[in-house]
Amino acid sequence: MSLAESAFLRACRRQPVQHTPVWYMRQAGRSLPEYLAVREGVPMLRACATPDLIVEITMQPVRRYGVDAAIFFSDIVVPLKAIGVDLDIKPGVGPVVADPIRDAAGLEVLRPIEPDDVPYVTEAIQGLVGELGDTPLIGFAGAPFTLASYLIEGGPSKNHDHTKAMMYGEPRLWHALMERLTGIVLEHLRIQVRAGASAIQLFDSWVGAVAPDDYREFVLPYTRRIFEGLGEVPRIHFGVGTGELLGLLGEAGADVVGVDWRVPLDEAARRVGPGKALQGNLDPAILLAPWEAVEGKALDILNRGKAAEGHVFNLGHGVLPSTDPDQLKRLTDLVHETSAA
Repeated sequence: MSLAESAFLRACRRQPVQHTPVWYMRQAGRSLPEYLAVREGVPMLRACATPDLIVEITMQPVRRYGVDAAIFFSDIVVPLKAIGVDLDIKPGVGPVVADPIRDAAGLEVLRPIEPDDVPYVTEAIQGLVGELGDTPLIGFAGAPFTLASYLIEGGPSKNHDHTKAMMYGEPRLWHALMERLTGIVLEHLRIQVRAGASAIQLFDSWVGAVAPDDYREFVLPYTRRIFEGLGEVPRIHFGVGTGELLGLLGEAGADVVGVDWRVPLDEAARRVGPGKALQGNLDPAILLAPWEAVEGKALDILNRGKAAEGHVFNLGHGVLPSTDPDQLKRLTDLVHETSAA
């Protein structure tokens, strides 16, 4: 089987598949003992800048689960760190920015990113393409809104107070910030595609905090520019709590709209409309329950996913750290076997 004929890429393009493809957000990570072993004593951002480690961690779930796609091991703040933003990833907290951007002067740190800023990305992806063979590699980046929220708030935020205050109260500054971030994100994704990534996913993790009218005015133009700038590679758009935005996520230009667990896939297909594939959407917490509960929910999702023009099975968000890897292996096998043509 050639790479182009992989079930994952065919589903993204809404073409017939032999089985429903499956991969998991955060499939390479803290739920795997082999990941904990190689990451011991290695800070997250150092791991994300070490090609051999990136390759090993990216490959671990492919070997263990037999998923239909690998996702590049990295973090959404890597390009910001690479251009000189003073930030770190604090264990148990997440990205923390030393000097939050609250005025026009703060924008100056956001210079364009170049391939030489992230040579480890190119090196790791080229190595992965060789190891993965016919298994596609998904590159990814954080979307401008989500990156803006981290930069403005200074770290994770429950309500995104400062972010919305800038968006509503200083729209000129907001748009200038989004312009810079859009250029950084687009070039970072292009670097991954040029190195050999077969698809990309744009994570807009926090955009569910925005109302539809505000999304259209303050977010959509930038997301659309990113997707339009990526050419023919399959493009996935994912956010959390985006039930009211699903149609707009599709309108932004993705080929595949990721759906979290809050909206059933058949209803999501209706909201997104024709011409798009869907990805999702098992609640990650269900994997902590007995297998019978997992199986029932997974079968229901596969059935509802038939309403979509293409379906990539995934979780509604990332794998939880306490997930038993055996559950994910069993789930992968169930999806493949149940959906086989």
